[in-house]
Amino acid sequence: MADPFDIVIFGGCGDLALRKLVPALYRAFREEKFPSGSRVFAACHNPGDAADYLAKVAPALQEHLAADEFCPEAWDQFKELLFPLVLDVSVADEQWQSLSALLNSEPEKVRVFYLAIPPTIFGVCCQHLAQVDLVTANSRVVVEKPLGYDAVSADTINTEIARVFDESCIYRIDHYLGKETVQNLFALRFTNLIFEQLWDAKSIDHVQISISETVGLEGRAGFYNEAGALRDMVQNHLLQLLCLVAMESPNKVNFKSIRAEKLKVLEALRPMSGEDVNKHTVRGQYVPGSYSGELVPGYIEELGSPDSTTETFVALRVYIDNWRWARTPFYLRTGKRMKKRCAEIVIQFKDVSHRVYDDSAGPLAPNRLIIRLQPDEFIQLTLMSKNLERLDMQLQPATLNLNFSDTYSHFRSDAYKRLILDAATANQSLFIRRDEVEQAWAWIDPIIEAWHNSKSTPHLYRAGTWGPDESDELLKEDGRHWFNSGEGLEQE
Repeated sequence: MADPFDIVIFGGCGDLALRKLVPALYRAFREEKFPSGSRVFAACHNPGDAADYLAKVAPALQEHLAADEFCPEAWDQFKELLFPLVLDVSVADEQWQSLSALLNSEPEKVRVFYLAIPPTIFGVCCQHLAQVDLVTANSRVVVEKPLGYDAVSADTINTEIARVFDESCIYRIDHYLGKETVQNLFALRFTNLIFEQLWDAKSIDHVQISISETVGLEGRAGFYNEAGALRDMVQNHLLQLLCLVAMESPNKVNFKSIRAEKLKVLEALRPMSGEDVNKHTVRGQYVPGSYSGELVPGYIEELGSPDSTTETFVALRVYIDNWRWARTPFYLRTGKRMKKRCAEIVIQFKDVSHRVYDDSAGPLAPNRLIIRLQPDEFIQLTLMSKNLERLDMQLQPATLNLNFSDTYSHFRSDAYKRLILDAATANQSLFIRRDEVEQAWAWIDPIIEAWHNSKSTPHLYRAGTWGPDESDELLKEDGRHWFNSGEGLEQE
């Protein structure tokens, strides 16, 4: 177990803290992975929030944990480790001195500063930490995405943080990288000869990476209308997943080797600008539709602004120009108000080179590896097999299924739990290096610029669907189609 540590959550009363961070820490406590002697400080902007903090946390845990996870006795013990305090991050007042006194009562302890606050005040928060002597050799800062709106703003934010914290102490979090299934992707690729030998352009036809959401703006209207799907999801989550799928085997499974290989993938992404953007990308924006039998408003109605051209959906055809992936397309897709909430990686293998059975045996489907990240987590491999219920030779797809909830009776994936504990133990393997952020923005910015210069508007799609028709056409141009989760093996 790790040494005891203090974690300070700036934005401790916010949605992220109550929905993800504190439940993750409670889960670690229940699993005896939260070191004895550790403390959780929740920095709240308003005195009322701090006074009512414990009363807010208990129902939040009950809502966001599994039904059998909340235990009143365990909560009574866990809440003794929670210390709400009043602190305005943007103001250098005596509240910072109070925080300093609390932490410096145990000066040798590891300190994790979690910035669950807007990126525009990351720099100010770090400066105030330094001014009250809270930054020690054992201090780490965890920063949430989005890290800026473009390369320039991201560089500004990174530079402000770097004035206080060394790069080795900065943990840029992407919670998708903490999911157990993503970790199992490493094991799948690098410990099984059968996959590593087939993991390249010679055997793989294409790769699809999709993150679909069923929700709309959820109170993020101001931020989202400035960002859009490309900045909010592709620049970080989708590109990071692409890196893990496409990277070369690291020399060792440590943070230096893994991050170096991820950077090589970003550097090998084929640039897109001008007409290439029109050819290889699709933007969409949802209009009123139906989800789960209920009518839901369109983006314009939710936003309350009739002139917005912000994309709520984006699909891209991406190429990685290196020996392993030359001419193999990677299709990336993400959107809001879609038909189903799901995050999946689909590895589509090529057809067999020669068909040995005649047509009467039925059609052949290529092998497909599906790695689902949410809402449930599993890995499926689809193979061709004989239909054992018939005497004659009839072929049909058969699925080998590794469902972690079935295989591991106590399996509960919690990316934030893993990542917070990794930060406390100085394990940077699943965090993002500054040059990765810079390289990702260098690839994304020309796409945004081309959209802006074209003055085109997003294609419309109804809420509760899989996005605009133009997204389907993007793949049909290549003789392919999207794999839409839960709708069978083949989507025509």
